[in-house]
Amino acid sequence: MNSDASRRRDVTVADVAKAAQVSKAQAARALGNYGAVSDDVRERVLAAAEELEYRPNELARSMNTGKSHTIGVVVGDIENPHFGLATRGITDTAKRSGFNVILINTDEDTEAEIDAVRVLLDKRVDGLIVAPASSLETQHLRRVHESGRPLVLLDRKAPGLDVDTVAVDMEDISHESTSYLLKSGHRRIAFVSTLKTAGPYHDGMQLDSSQISDRRDGMKRAFEEAGLDLPVDLIRLNAGDDESIKKIARELVQRPDPATAIIASDGLIGLSVVEAIHELGLSIPGDVSFLMYDDFAWTRLTTPPLTVIAQPVYDMGVAAASALIRQIEGRKAPAAAPTFTAALIRRGSVAAPPAQEQDRA
Repeated sequence: MNSDASRRRDVTVADVAKAAQVSKAQAARALGNYGAVSDDVRERVLAAAEELEYRPNELARSMNTGKSHTIGVVVGDIENPHFGLATRGITDTAKRSGFNVILINTDEDTEAEIDAVRVLLDKRVDGLIVAPASSLETQHLRRVHESGRPLVLLDRKAPGLDVDTVAVDMEDISHESTSYLLKSGHRRIAFVSTLKTAGPYHDGMQLDSSQISDRRDGMKRAFEEAGLDLPVDLIRLNAGDDESIKKIARELVQRPDPATAIIASDGLIGLSVVEAIHELGLSIPGDVSFLMYDDFAWTRLTTPPLTVIAQPVYDMGVAAASALIRQIEGRKAPAAAPTFTAALIRRGSVAAPPAQEQDRA
């Protein structure tokens, strides 16, 4: 182990100090950007560090400065392109400000989220961005906030927790999209979500996720305004892997009183539902209309292109990282926080329901 690479990894602050002809304490202050040091010393130290290809010991630096220049990010499902795009916005913004990102996936499990937060705090992250698995079980996040550690919530709200939250108000866009389906003649409108619950959905059920709760409320409001009852029997939660989602889709369209339109709560669900419909030999929108949350490239490449609810996901990631870094650096919050809205993009996957269903309605 005597290679050039090995030697470069072993370069220490003392080596840099010797090359710059300064004391070790002066070199440490210049490299760590803390304490008093002259411009001449700083320039010599940084030049020596570059020449020697010095790499700082981040743990030691965090112990000296109290800052790790690291952000912890906790999301529910990194496989979901929604969170992948948001994370890209976070990492791009963090990098520009000199921060690294540690990402942990929780599979939308609250206990896993509690462990993830603990691990990240043990790693001395300067702040946390969390997409909470539950909008109700947030005691661990409350403790983070009360400790003074910077915290930003992404995508989901937590009532009673007064922290920066970057999320889209889902109730209004859910109301708009459901009204669009109702005006197209649909009455049997299904909604499919991965939200984990102890049992099947029932009327008035308290939902753990603010996002899903808001979508349900928007749907219900649209039905009430049309003088109709929300078809509770078509709300499907606990959608898991690809096969379970397909099973749900098949049941929805093959039951005696089938769904004539399906709303998927994310892109992964949407992909599986579309595939299941095609495998049954049915067409979109001839046999069943389809609408999904989030606009990804593949939704424009299907035949027909899919009607979607587009969210500014990347920009939300940027805003979450910016808000956290502002907290870390002790800067004041802007007078007005940025707001984000979703948009219904109408393409070709929604049409009037089949004639027999339309007559029945």
